[in-house]
Amino acid sequence: MLNEQVRKIMQKKPTVVHPQDSVKEVAKIMNKKRLQQLPVVDKDKKLVGLITSYDLWKNMMENKDADKKSVKDVMTTSILKIAPKDKVGTAAELFVDRRFKTIPVVNLRNELKGVITAFDVIKHVYKKEYPNPILYKEKLKDS
Repeated sequence: MLNEQVRKIMQKKPTVVHPQDSVKEVAKIMNKKRLQQLPVVDKDKKLVGLITSYDLWKNMMENKDADKKSVKDVMTTSILKIAPKDKVGTAAELFVDRRFKTIPVVNLRNELKGVITAFDVIKHVYKKEYPNPILYKEKLKDS
């Protein structure tokens, strides 16, 4: 189960934002969709960064005009990423070792193909062991 490719369980159409988007609008999106991390892509869908709830919080604490900033001003550009053919076990190891919550999945041209989260890995392993869960089965359906 951990030897399967990431592309089999990744979220293929994640919510994304762009470098020129306002921090205020991104905060609204994250709040509405209950997300803590969002990939930042350019017009060619190439991954250029990741913006997290921590980035937003830090921005608010350090800048009195925080809501006037754009994503490019606060996003993280040094990010870990994996390929669609990488193994689920590799993603799991990265989640354990580095304590990431979301890892962007990119092809060789750095185009965003999806994201994988720690919850995706947990759900995958759980569903292999318990294909017919009794509790929370409506939340474990494939997205």
